[in-house]
Formats: sequence, structure tokens, C-alpha cells
Amino acid sequence: MLERLYDWTIAAARTRHAPAVMAAISFADSSFFPIPPHPFLAALIMADRARAYWFATLCTVASVVGAFLGYAIGDLLFETVGMWLVEKYGYAHHLDAFREMFAEWGFWLIAGKGLTPIPFKIVTIGAGLAQYPLLPFFVASVFARGIQFYAMAWLLKHQGSVLERWFRRYARALGWAIAAAIVALIVWYEFLR
Repeated sequence: MLERLYDWTIAAARTRHAPAVMAAISFADSSFFPIPPHPFLAALIMADRARAYWFATLCTVASVVGAFLGYAIGDLLFETVGMWLVEKYGYAHHLDAFREMFAEWGFWLIAGKGLTPIPFKIVTIGAGLAQYPLLPFFVASVFARGIQFYAMAWLLKHQGSVLERWFRRYARALGWAIAAAIVALIVWYEFLR
């Protein structure tokens, strides 16, 4: 099943609208959308490795432009849209600590986000809420997103064949491991927490 899904994804990534879809997802991910652009970027690169850095550039630009929408949500719409998004992603109870961290470490918080599991939209909304200056916000956003997307482009451009062979060899075991992890999470969430 995972191999068929992979093949379908690569075929879809070869369509002419795929880069625009990835850019739209990257834009939305920086402000409100729950699905990150990384799987789409990976599919595009695996489908056309010669354009890996172009796809990374497109993903970075769209993400940074979307970051300004996230900033606007935090700055102008926090009491309505912003708070709803923060609560939806489960970060409402960390809001005061986040504001304090932003006041002291704003640039590095945005830039370092590329190395953490914190959704980028939370950081962009937080920057708007803290009214962090726009120029350092822009520079840090380019840095954080660029590192992620260009590192991914480099890895898949140069090691994509190796990763694809590994995936095809272990796809069945990987599928079972994912299914077991999902069942374990459901059991933990429903019965053990």
C-alpha cells in the first residue's frame, strides 16, 4: 500500500499544477493550515531532481510570504482568529511563557524554529502578537524556512535514489510499523493517559 501511495504521489508531482499546489500549501502552513509542505516538496524533488533547488526556493518564498499572514493574524486578529488557532494546536497554556521568550529571544526563536517541532504558524502568530519588528522577522523567517527546504532539496537531490531504494525495500515493514504506532497512540490516548 505504501509503495502504491508513493508511486501515485510521484505521478501527481509530475503534473504541471503540482508546484503551485505546493506553494499554496507552504503559504498556508505558515499562517493557518495544519499540513506542512515537506511531503509535497519531497514528492516534487523525487519526481524531478534537476529542479530540486527551484522547488526549495518556491517553497521558501511562499512560506515566508505566508508568514506575514501569520504575523497579521497575531498582530491584528489575535483575539478572534489567532487565539482560536493557538488553542486548536494546543499551545494556549504556553502563551505567557511564549510572550516572555519572544521579548528576549525573538530573532533566535524564529530562526531556531527550523530545528524544533513547533509549528511555524505558532511562531509567526506569536511574532505578530509580540509586534516583533518586521525586518528581523523577515530575515529570521527566510533563514528558518530556507534551512529546512534547501537541506531537504540537497538530501533528496543527492541521495534520493538511495532513499527510494531503501523505502521500496522496507515499505511493507514500514507500513506495519506505522499501523502499529497509530494503534498504540489510539490506545494510549483513549485508555492510558
